[in-house]
Amino acid sequence: MNLLQIWEKVWSASCLDACAPGLVEKLGNPVPSHSVLGSISPYYVQRYEFSPDCKIVAFTGDNPASLAGMRLQEGDIAISLGTSDTLFLWIQEPTPALEGHILCNPVDSQTYMALLCFKNGSLMRERIRNECASGSWDEFSKALSSTVAGNNGNLGFYFDVMEITPEAVGIHRFNSDNQKVLNFPKEVEIRALIEGQFMAKRIHAEKLGYKVMPKTRILATGGASHNKKILQVLSDVFNAPVYTIDTANSACLGSAYRAIHGLVAETNVPLADVVKLAPEPRLAVTPTAGAEELYRPLLKRYAELEQKVIYNPTSSCHTK
Repeated sequence: MNLLQIWEKVWSASCLDACAPGLVEKLGNPVPSHSVLGSISPYYVQRYEFSPDCKIVAFTGDNPASLAGMRLQEGDIAISLGTSDTLFLWIQEPTPALEGHILCNPVDSQTYMALLCFKNGSLMRERIRNECASGSWDEFSKALSSTVAGNNGNLGFYFDVMEITPEAVGIHRFNSDNQKVLNFPKEVEIRALIEGQFMAKRIHAEKLGYKVMPKTRILATGGASHNKKILQVLSDVFNAPVYTIDTANSACLGSAYRAIHGLVAETNVPLADVVKLAPEPRLAVTPTAGAEELYRPLLKRYAELEQKVIYNPTSSCHTK
């Protein structure tokens, strides 16, 4: 449970009372993540030979630390395309929902971050690759390129296991007339999978208050981030350029960045200035002209069909 009233940045008295008596005294007052709490304990100086001048910066969680490590800026999205697909979002005015999480932004105390997790990630993509592209990513990419953006109105939902966002399971295919169908041609199936996965991400990000901005960047990592054809669909659906970034141990790196930031934050120096000499992400793809006009009505259709899938969950056949 989150015991923090996220708007006022104070503990929720009712939540504290529900957990245990005297928690306020034990927890202390919440402070911005860049706050210096004091000097290191003499124990660590004597036992581990830390400098007595070492300062302690307020802690944050691993996911917010990853946002710092990936150096997200206002309007940016970080997406990890792994076994599960995970989104980090920098948000100015969040609208909390039952799906996803709203957290305090660890590098800007006046803004927020959102976290969304999608369980059917790389394993779902690999199954469709095996069935529709002979197990070859090259064939998968060629099939993706052979179909038009928007897939002629064919949309699909691919949940081999119970999805987190939204809570649904099964394979659900719809033609351009919103009629459920049992199967798609192989190349249509591949595009329906990839477009559907990314449309779901944009829809649920926007439900939490995220807005694509002219300066928005998508920072992609994980296995699928090496496939430019997949990244092109991601770029087109969000109408934003996609960059790739090496994020090994991003939470640890973010903690190191935050430690440096904590020493200068009282002078109102933003984290971006502190880490400006760090390696820049690499531009991978840019959105195709006209992508926003093409996908905007499809996003609306996809959101409406998602509700149908949730409340009428009869699945299409898993195999063709």
